[in-house]
Amino acid sequence: MKTKQFLALTMAAAMLAACTGNKEEQKGPQEELPIVKVQSVYQENVQLTSEYTATVEAFKTNNIASNNGSRIKRILVDVGSTVRAGQSVVILDDINIATQNAAIDQQRIQLTNLKRDLDRAKELVKIGGGTQQTVDQLQASYDAQARAIQSSQRMLSTMSENTVLTSPVSGVVTQKNYNNGDLPGGLPILVIEQQQPLKVIINVNESDFPKVKKDMPVQVKLDTYGDEVFAGKVYLIHPAIDPASRTFQVEVTINNSGNRVHSGMFARVTFNFGSQMSVVVPDQAIQKQVGSGVRFVYVYNSNGTVEFRQVELGRRLGTRYEVLSGLQNGAQVVVTGQSRLNDGAKVALDNNK
Repeated sequence: MKTKQFLALTMAAAMLAACTGNKEEQKGPQEELPIVKVQSVYQENVQLTSEYTATVEAFKTNNIASNNGSRIKRILVDVGSTVRAGQSVVILDDINIATQNAAIDQQRIQLTNLKRDLDRAKELVKIGGGTQQTVDQLQASYDAQARAIQSSQRMLSTMSENTVLTSPVSGVVTQKNYNNGDLPGGLPILVIEQQQPLKVIINVNESDFPKVKKDMPVQVKLDTYGDEVFAGKVYLIHPAIDPASRTFQVEVTINNSGNRVHSGMFARVTFNFGSQMSVVVPDQAIQKQVGSGVRFVYVYNSNGTVEFRQVELGRRLGTRYEVLSGLQNGAQVVVTGQSRLNDGAKVALDNNK
């Protein structure tokens, strides 16, 4: 009897163990979910700015040169000299002027002799001792000589003006290519730059064409002076758009009343086109698709899954990005743990601060 009871208990225990084992086999190991942190995106007032870089240039550049072939007698300024409009800067040798004066004097002597011969011929005609043909020939010679003297005098006046070279602009001498006594060749004697104001010429994106207006203020920063802002304004808008780069040129003038800005400096020009409410997202949430320029985020859904969402980014705002499309205000985006995610994956939230 005892043996039967023992066997019954043993079989019951074995059956219980078998059932327990089957349940555990059916359940299997529990799947571990990716742990992520999420943040809600929100809207804020974003400044609509565009920044462009360029090199500072002189507002006007004038090349002081001679076209009469004279040697340089004296240069009155040097590199770095400040000059005013109309100021004499170069005196040329006047040897050609002396030669021209001598030629004019000789022409006047010839004119006087022709006048004497013409008057004598006219008198002879009156008394019947000459011919009208002779008078006409002498008159033609006299008139031609008078015109030649007038032409020589105009040339002398031009030569005199070119002997003293003046600056047409107020500015600074930035180049001096010759010295006293040199015979100028292919280069200008001096280069004078107008540096108040200065200007930069920038290539602006086609999308900004309707926004850029003449005389609108801009901010200019120069790498030489760090974050210091210089006042500028739009001076000229070129109407043609380059079909290759999809940009158009804008000339911006820079106030240089303190003479601290110089041509050749590297400038950053910022246009401010107002502001608008935009969705912003933490930069930690932004992912880049391998092999392409696509940017995306993972959006956390209420059912505990994440959704792949491609986004179009605007301006970087410190540790955030403006989102132009792809996200709605209030959406929750994953900011850590993206490496194990894919579209539709189920996740667990990390609630630790």
